[in-house]
Amino acid sequence: MPKTEDVLRDIDDKFDITLGKLLELVSIPSISSEPTGEEAIARAAEWLRHELSSIGLAANVIETKGHPVVLACSTTASTEDKPRLLFYGHYDVQPVGDAGQWKHRPFEPTVIEEDGLHRFYGRGTSDSKSQLWTFIEALRAWKTVYGDFPADVIVLLEGEEECGSPSLPAFIAAYREELACDVAFICDAEMWSATQPAITTQLKGLVHERVTISSPNPDLHSGHYGAVAANPIRILGTILASLHDDKGRVAIDGFYDGVRDIPDAVRRQWRELSRQPELFADVDLAGGIAEEGYSPIEAMWGRPTVDINGITGGNQGPGERSVLPGVATARLSFRLVAGQSPETIRQRFRSHVERMVPDGCRVEFEGQGGSSAVVLSQDSPYLKAAARGLEKEWETPVVLRGTGGAIPLVEQFSEALQTECVVIGFILPSDAIHAPDERYDSERLRQGARSWIRIFEEIRAQMPIQA
Repeated sequence: MPKTEDVLRDIDDKFDITLGKLLELVSIPSISSEPTGEEAIARAAEWLRHELSSIGLAANVIETKGHPVVLACSTTASTEDKPRLLFYGHYDVQPVGDAGQWKHRPFEPTVIEEDGLHRFYGRGTSDSKSQLWTFIEALRAWKTVYGDFPADVIVLLEGEEECGSPSLPAFIAAYREELACDVAFICDAEMWSATQPAITTQLKGLVHERVTISSPNPDLHSGHYGAVAANPIRILGTILASLHDDKGRVAIDGFYDGVRDIPDAVRRQWRELSRQPELFADVDLAGGIAEEGYSPIEAMWGRPTVDINGITGGNQGPGERSVLPGVATARLSFRLVAGQSPETIRQRFRSHVERMVPDGCRVEFEGQGGSSAVVLSQDSPYLKAAARGLEKEWETPVVLRGTGGAIPLVEQFSEALQTECVVIGFILPSDAIHAPDERYDSERLRQGARSWIRIFEEIRAQMPIQA
């Protein structure tokens, strides 16, 4: 009879093929937020449909109002009381940005040996094509050895995650029956360190806002009018500076309404994690601001924040231009915790800004939707099975962590499908996610696929599981 060790051996024996296919997927420039990426998005979706079909799943590319979703499910009639497992990943990627900052071509990945690792560079290598490839490879290997999948399987691969998932709520509503499951594994998260896995149990909500201040005039000569006419950059700078007080707290009226302090037990757990040197090994926090009374990890995971993500206005060119700009714009993101409503925060921010705009000037806002914070149960049998599987593969305890990031899908699945979510991933902060020279390494890819085999083994050992 086949054994789990045979499946693990199959992954190891065929790893060169696995890596080669992932590099092929990375080479497709599936940028979702730029019109030029549409052809590549379609090509990546079809590529994935073909691969999922080749391992025995019934796979389709389903069109939405935006970019397509790849949906696949197992077709073998189950004679056992198997659980129904959904696996989520996204195949779209961020824009390249300034190509001149890349040392390696963003869509021509090759394996390079450095620092004792076999690394490959490219946009989407870590976020998140390597992640979805770990569970696809695990499903392939299990089916090869056992002749069937470890459970009833659904695979959902999204093409709009990097541009806010605008089509996903309607897709979930339309395909609720096909997506019904006992648990959704969301593979788009970080490890604790290069050698220690993690499961994310607490995620922040997210609101994006764009605010534009316009003066009554077009661009003016600053020598003539700088002393007397409105300057939208100065006005915007004053508004942005007012968002925090001198203790690092957000100074918007009502911003903290409904926010509960971090429970003592969680605070103790997080402060213990703060003592581990891996947490900030790759980031220098000098010059940063944390809310007074909270450690950096508490501020990141447990307190709401607002960040200024970009400012534009006036002279953006290489040469000098003494201009008094007519318009200035800022982009901001709000990271929310439990008890905060995205729409309430949006309206309170807008009210704060409107009160500070001088007479004669105009303010415009762009932004809609958003996601709420999510706190996942640590008592889920699927989470416990995943933790046991990860610990077997990595031979070290799993860290149950929070994150300052948001995965809107978790909230949507929890509410629309009324299902448990388990958030796992193998990304590291040092992978340059969303930055030039994004990267990944082959060993994490191999162990990521092996980790899913261990998780399948643990789930199968405790079947049937009541969700």
